[in-house]
Amino acid sequence: MSIAQISSPVDPVSTVCGRFLEALAARGFEGEIETDYAIRTVLATDNSIYHRMPQAAIFPRHGQDVQLIAELLALAEYRTIVVAPRGGGTGTNGQSLTEGIVVDLSRHMNRILEINAEEGWVRVQAGVVKDQLNAALKPYGLFFAPELSTSNRATIGGMINTDASGQGSCTYGKTRDHVLALDFVLMGGERIQSHAMDRAELDEWCARQDRAGEVYRTARRISEEKAELITEKFPKLNRCLTGYDLAHLQVPDGRFNLNSVLCGAEGSLGFVVEARLNVLRIPKHTVLVNIRYAGFMDALRDARALLVHKPLSIETIDSRVLLLAMQDIVWATVADYFPSEVGRETLGINLVEFSDDDPQRLDETVARFVDHLRLDTSVERLGHTLAIGHDAVKQVYAMRKRAVGLLGNVSGEARPQAFVEDTAVPPEKLADFIAEFRALLDSHGLRYGMFGHVDAGVLHVRPALDMKDPAQAALIRPVSDAVAKLTQKYGGLLWGEHGKGVRSEYAPAFFGALYPSLQELKAAFDPHNQFNPGKIATPLAVAARLLTIDGVPLRGELDRQIDERVWRSYGAAMHCNGNGACYNFDLDDAMCPSWKATRQRVQSPKGRASLIREWLRLQQAAGVDVLAVARQRSSPVSGFVPRLRNSFNAWRGDPDFSHDVYDAMAGCLSCKSCASQCPVKVNVPEFRSRFLDLYHRRYMRPLRDYMIGSLEFTLPYLSKVRGVYNLLMGSKLVGALIERLFGMVDSPTFSRHDFVATLKRCRVRPATPQALAALSEAERSRSVIFVQDAFTRYFETELFSAYIELAFHLGYQVWLAPFRPNGKPLNVQGFLHKFAKAASRNALSLNALSGHGIPLVGLDPAMTLVYRQEYAYVPEVGTPPPVLLPQEWLEQALPPGTPDQPGKVFRLFGHCTEKTSIPESSSRWEQLFLRRGLQLRTEATGCCGMSGTYGHEARNAATSKVIFSQSWQRKLAAVPEQVEPLATGYSCRSQVKRFEGRRLRHPVEALLDDVRGRTHAA
Repeated sequence: MSIAQISSPVDPVSTVCGRFLEALAARGFEGEIETDYAIRTVLATDNSIYHRMPQAAIFPRHGQDVQLIAELLALAEYRTIVVAPRGGGTGTNGQSLTEGIVVDLSRHMNRILEINAEEGWVRVQAGVVKDQLNAALKPYGLFFAPELSTSNRATIGGMINTDASGQGSCTYGKTRDHVLALDFVLMGGERIQSHAMDRAELDEWCARQDRAGEVYRTARRISEEKAELITEKFPKLNRCLTGYDLAHLQVPDGRFNLNSVLCGAEGSLGFVVEARLNVLRIPKHTVLVNIRYAGFMDALRDARALLVHKPLSIETIDSRVLLLAMQDIVWATVADYFPSEVGRETLGINLVEFSDDDPQRLDETVARFVDHLRLDTSVERLGHTLAIGHDAVKQVYAMRKRAVGLLGNVSGEARPQAFVEDTAVPPEKLADFIAEFRALLDSHGLRYGMFGHVDAGVLHVRPALDMKDPAQAALIRPVSDAVAKLTQKYGGLLWGEHGKGVRSEYAPAFFGALYPSLQELKAAFDPHNQFNPGKIATPLAVAARLLTIDGVPLRGELDRQIDERVWRSYGAAMHCNGNGACYNFDLDDAMCPSWKATRQRVQSPKGRASLIREWLRLQQAAGVDVLAVARQRSSPVSGFVPRLRNSFNAWRGDPDFSHDVYDAMAGCLSCKSCASQCPVKVNVPEFRSRFLDLYHRRYMRPLRDYMIGSLEFTLPYLSKVRGVYNLLMGSKLVGALIERLFGMVDSPTFSRHDFVATLKRCRVRPATPQALAALSEAERSRSVIFVQDAFTRYFETELFSAYIELAFHLGYQVWLAPFRPNGKPLNVQGFLHKFAKAASRNALSLNALSGHGIPLVGLDPAMTLVYRQEYAYVPEVGTPPPVLLPQEWLEQALPPGTPDQPGKVFRLFGHCTEKTSIPESSSRWEQLFLRRGLQLRTEATGCCGMSGTYGHEARNAATSKVIFSQSWQRKLAAVPEQVEPLATGYSCRSQVKRFEGRRLRHPVEALLDDVRGRTHAA
């Protein structure tokens, strides 16, 4: 049995869509036009419950490309073509999903065009990410105010299209409040600069006989004729997010501003190309008061009294979200702010922020607030702590920001779903509203998590549903209807923050007699309903209806087509909810280097999870039991002829969706940052290896895979002729031959260090169960077993020797575990049966040694962490051997120094797998150096781009270089001359040597210098 060949299950594009795309290219469109099934699959979902397969995706390079799109759309022959703009794709209500053409403005149009610090404004393209903008503004002491939980991937265009707001909106307002001008493309390609204008300028625009004139005339007429109705229908809320905001067309100073309509329009009126934005001064000082409560309702009811003190913001989190945060890597940074008390469980918290440029005034404000907490007894508070300063406040808010994604990381198949998650009511009514809301959900037997902005009356509520279960999915309708009525009862909105999207069906009932005016406005912009149709309003003259919450395909409808056994087995991919944390723009963050380097959404954890989920569904439809296939033993010989035939047919162009999935998986570095940094813990390397194993049951493996997979087995033999090997590897002819035959470049060479001399000098003994059993208790307490890895043992032998010498100088008897392949290269390349065999043998050997109470310690983090990560997935292993990282052992073994003079200064460049899997790993090194009187500071970096053998593969060489340049190269160049950079990862050091021509040392080498120096001095 093998996997099936899967052609794309739908035609790439309809005939008219194909003609449209051909015409677009013929007119000089300079961006990309993509119709392959893979990109369409990835763009079919966002962070909502919906699934809409687009016909194609186009990626404009600049504003002129966008104008070309709009020009073609206006032609009569293309009036059936519909488009939807897309930014970060993190919408929770399907705002950017379409069955037409996706226009992705984030891939290329992401430049900050101008910063005017003196006048306090910036000009940016639509694809600029919010945190990207604020990073550029920080040196000027400025920031763009609306604060989102998705700020590290949300684009400015997306924020404008949903009129985004978030924490601090009661003080800073919403996106609309900071938009000074919009560069906007109308149907037909007209490009307007929308801004607040006086009556004379408005008259000029209204007199024009073009699309812009029609738009301005319609908007002015509605604002004047329907003024009373507008006042009646638009609620007086901070989060008056309704789409087509007619209430703010007339600016208080008498001017007219079309931007109030364009902000929040969800791309249904045209394209935002650029924006000029107001920016604010960063408050010099800030304090966050973290208040703990015995009940969540206490936290909500307390908010009203807390608002009297006029804080910048009040954020709230319930016990469910708090518990999830405690289990996440983020908790290590904030645990001290939320101390636990015996017998007093924290079931709710309020985060109350105060800021000021005057530190004394801020202290006085906080002191008065704390006095209120001490004296007021209207609710029971368990206590409070203060986070003082921007860095401390940022840490706590990082936990709060992850709350959105963390809600998706609960156990079981019923996961919190976003469909009634942004209700807004007057803040004074919030507690009573939530009490009824909770009663509603309880009546359906639903679990849920809550967090939000109590100062603005907005709470995010996500009921837990298994969307694969038709009975549970059917609850979307009654719950949504009931919540819509409940919000109206309390004078609020169903959609208070995250836009309407598919929920637009509630707009006619909400707006009542005013809704036809919204339809008129839509018709003025988009007479034939081509811009993101079905959202917010439809033109009166068009026979089209708004989308409905149960009239759009749901993700669950596709997911339930996958066998439940397969679903549970591939849970790491299946539970990706599209929150988009992997689209993090920050180049100095380890999350998904392949996405950052390529800007290809298929080259991201979300993209790969989407593809593997669809691939499994299609294999199921073809009658293939992928779990049964995986259990079958395979070898290069068995099935050779069918695989050769299939590979030949693929080379001839036979379509198979499996190839698209393979290409996406091939671009993954297997750095495992996603496995810990994704709030839902989407572990791409785990299902990547499983896919490669299955894929190569049908298609031939390249020789490269066998070369990489066998490295640990062949290196001990090749090292015996290392002189000849190194000579050959140094030959350009041999290098070219290896690249041609194996697809590998820049192969490393063996170290020339005399390892045997080190073993003799340090009296190292081979570790065997018999020898260890003969040791006394005292001898065991001063012994350590070093576990070898192939890369530091053979390519960096001088480092491994330094490691041994450090232990020797610390007075330890070093025992050397016998070298056995730990199997990581096999796992990465998908040789899963061979990996299981190697892992079980190695684990058996190491566990036999660990039973004597002597610590097992590795050196390279990527190889060492395999024992506690990949080995855990192998049933044959049983209990994984307890192999420590160097710093974990040195915490017990390294004595304090006697710093009688200022110590040397170092900068630590951590391995991405290590620092994301074990968040405290870098701080442990810092503490060890501090113990010796040395200064070590960890540098924030992204991935180095090597990641094992990834950077040596010719197909990845160019991307590897880009990844290195994005963070490591820049950060290394900024290290002062008197400071020595250190690196913990073999891959990282080899990458620096390859591109910078210098060798970085490991922290153990620096510690060895210190120990030696003090020993000699003594």
